[in-house]
Amino acid sequence: MDDGEKKEIRKDFREAVNMSPSDLEAWLQTEESKSVGAKDAPGAESVGHASGRRIIDILRKTKDDYTDDDYAHMRKVVGYVHRHMAQRPEGDVTDTDWRFSLMNWGRDPTG
Repeated sequence: MDDGEKKEIRKDFREAVNMSPSDLEAWLQTEESKSVGAKDAPGAESVGHASGRRIIDILRKTKDDYTDDDYAHMRKVVGYVHRHMAQRPEGDVTDTDWRFSLMNWGRDPTG
């Protein structure tokens, strides 16, 4: 992956993720956050919740400290956010699983 591609991924990630590390960290502690998303087993952490923890780590790094795995996860986040935003339900989304899932991935569609 060349520097231009890395720069583009960072830009797309910054546009997709609109929550700060501290806001995302606080959100992940809520019951709403833990109640949504695909889980491998009952009671297990959802894929989105685990992603949120990873996003916090990435947001707290400098670009010089990003690994190839970080860039791969940033790409995954951007793809998820774009796909999920395209499925926005009608009406007020404030207290919806749709919003809660997005927030686990670092995107608050109401913010």
